[in-house]
Amino acid sequence: MRILDRYVIREFLRTYLIIFFSFAVVFIVIDVVDNLPRLIRNGATTQQATLYYLLRLPYLIVLTSPVTVLLTGLFMMNALSKHNESIAIRAAGISIKRAMLPLFGIGLIISIGIAVMGEYLLPWAETQKNYIYNVQIKGEQPDDQMLKARINYQGKANDFYYFGFFDGYKNNLKIIDLTRLDFKTKSIIEKITASSADWNGSRWIIKDCEIRRFTGGKQVFHAYYPETSLAILDVEPKDFIRITQKTLSLTFWQLKEYIGRIKKLGDDASREIVDLHMKLAFPLTNLIVIFFFMPIATSNIRSKGRGWVIMLGLLVCFAYLIVVRVSQSLGYNSVIPPIWAAWLPNGIFTLLGLGFLYKAEI
Repeated sequence: MRILDRYVIREFLRTYLIIFFSFAVVFIVIDVVDNLPRLIRNGATTQQATLYYLLRLPYLIVLTSPVTVLLTGLFMMNALSKHNESIAIRAAGISIKRAMLPLFGIGLIISIGIAVMGEYLLPWAETQKNYIYNVQIKGEQPDDQMLKARINYQGKANDFYYFGFFDGYKNNLKIIDLTRLDFKTKSIIEKITASSADWNGSRWIIKDCEIRRFTGGKQVFHAYYPETSLAILDVEPKDFIRITQKTLSLTFWQLKEYIGRIKKLGDDASREIVDLHMKLAFPLTNLIVIFFFMPIATSNIRSKGRGWVIMLGLLVCFAYLIVVRVSQSLGYNSVIPPIWAAWLPNGIFTLLGLGFLYKAEI
């Protein structure tokens, strides 16, 4: 069995590399034809253009990996059936499902590899690519993430903040208004205002601070502090920094932290939540597509019929990608829950793939 496993793995990896490099060449040629004139018009040097296209490769690998795995499996299964190798395997008393078992291991490894690449290499490559194109080639200023005006923010203990302006370069807040509510009585229990606050690295130094407390709708406490370091503001400077990068440029944990900040600011995070779960769901496509090419090796139809089976497998793969995009759009617009939008296509096509595998001849 080990000899057969090594043969299956060797043939799959050989075909996978051929198809991958073919995809890479075609993708780069199309991209060069489409984008190179634009890069030249914007004054890109040869070195900048070369770096730009090299940094596109991680995105190419992640995007086309499921199609590459599917095409690899389709060609390999077609060869096994065409040359009667699948018949020889079954004649030896080995089921095709058992013979192709190593492919599920390869699919899992590829899924993990794509997930790791999407977590570490892709965000770095996308950040560098965008910087080269927008700043070095087009001459634009880097996106300013450190300044924000008119901020509404919800704290942990029924605290509702309004800040007139945040300066991330100086870690300074202007025009502070804090309202604490008692939801049981639906009344204000504390009101705090201040002209400004400066972050000293561990806490806020608040200036011109007035504190008022209320019971039963009546003021029962008032205090004024020209300057105070009381732990009044349940926020830190990083909570206000709005990331302007695309989600491709963020790691899973950076995006998760960013979603938490968006929610605190009261903004809709549906798009970001979908993209967060897609970082886990999309790599698993490399494992799911294996279910769809397995039946080809067990089919006894003639070569023309196998061509239609291959076409059907490709259509299934592209249908999956279309469903993913549609599901993403529905999640982005909160038509369906964001988590459903990311995982529903995987659930549907996993069940469909298991049906394909079940129907395969033993």
